[in-house]
Amino acid sequence: MATKKILFTICIILSALILVPPFPAGAGDEQGKITVFIDGLPVTFDVEPVIQNGRTMVPFRAAVEALNARVEWEGTTQTITAVKEDTLIRLQIGSESAYRNGNAMPLDAPPVILNGRTLIPLRFFTEAFGCNVGWNSSTHTVDIISPTTGMEVIGFYALGDANTSSWTGLFGKSYPQTGKGNTDTVSELALGWYSLDEAGNLLTRSQTGWQRPDGWEAVLEAAGKYDLDTEMVIHLTDKGGFTSKLLTDQSAVDNAVREITEEAKLYGGVNLDFEGLGWNAGAEELRNIRDSFSGFVALLAEGLKEENLNLTLTLHAPNSAYRGYDYEALGKLADRIIIMAYDYGPKPEPVKMVIEAVETAVNVVPPEKLILGISAPSETANSIIAKTGIAKRYNLKGVALWRLGLVSGEMWNTLRKHITVK
Repeated sequence: MATKKILFTICIILSALILVPPFPAGAGDEQGKITVFIDGLPVTFDVEPVIQNGRTMVPFRAAVEALNARVEWEGTTQTITAVKEDTLIRLQIGSESAYRNGNAMPLDAPPVILNGRTLIPLRFFTEAFGCNVGWNSSTHTVDIISPTTGMEVIGFYALGDANTSSWTGLFGKSYPQTGKGNTDTVSELALGWYSLDEAGNLLTRSQTGWQRPDGWEAVLEAAGKYDLDTEMVIHLTDKGGFTSKLLTDQSAVDNAVREITEEAKLYGGVNLDFEGLGWNAGAEELRNIRDSFSGFVALLAEGLKEENLNLTLTLHAPNSAYRGYDYEALGKLADRIIIMAYDYGPKPEPVKMVIEAVETAVNVVPPEKLILGISAPSETANSIIAKTGIAKRYNLKGVALWRLGLVSGEMWNTLRKHITVK
């Protein structure tokens, strides 16, 4: 009898280790609250995750909606359904079987209702949606990484130095040699080569350091070789009110639109990066700045449309100190908007501020037009997980990297694990 009891105990221990490693029974009660992260971002629950009978149970709706799945509840049959792209999951309260695209899957534990919320075993949640899960026993956190998501990745290509060359950072070889390098993780180049003078003349060399490099044609040739789209970037700052003044000079505006539209025929489109608008402006001045910039964008968008060229706007975040950008109006004019959700002060960039910027933008611009700007000098290989996670969670069109040559090898590897380039 004693031998049978010992064998039975060993079986129970082994079963627990196999079914729920490494989530220790009782961790929720004895060692503190369980925190769940999806793609580096915390998930907020109105009912906390619990451990029941050695299984970690998490609220289904909150966790699945964080993966951008649509969730429906059928009260009569107590059935919950989740749909994400080509995956349909169906569970029923009390049933030890679930269904994924019609195929039965056994559950470690049946779904239960706790305080009006459906809780499911964590292992099924991760397996059903193809996620990876990790457990940190010292902090009692669950880290869930969702599958790679297809999106655009724009790499800003600008002048650097011998150690931060955009060419080398992209192609993995010194100019003029090319290689696959990191071209598999970039879909488009934003070529930071242009500026404007006070009369609206297009410049290939500017006082701010933006300039078209010698041998620029080789960059376009190499981009074509690796199927990378290109856009020309026009960069201005409002130092001394330069840009604000230009935007109110109709002759300069008309000239700039003509010159930009003609030059853009060398590329797939235009990326306007007019920075610093609206700094410390009063209410009336701010309205005028916003209207003049939107007016300029409207004229340029019309000219580019006639040439079947795209228009991208690189804008300060809506929660930055630069408020001279009417996101709602600009979202109707441009094909895409890159949100420069950085330069908040702390490094890495605070997730709360980045989320605030994205949520503010999404309220007035369709997410399929929005791209999250990521400043490589502000991030680490680990912190960039949360930034790409924000793009995933809010269904953004993609991410933009400032800049090529400053993205570390570890960052590139992280991007590959989380993004599939469209």
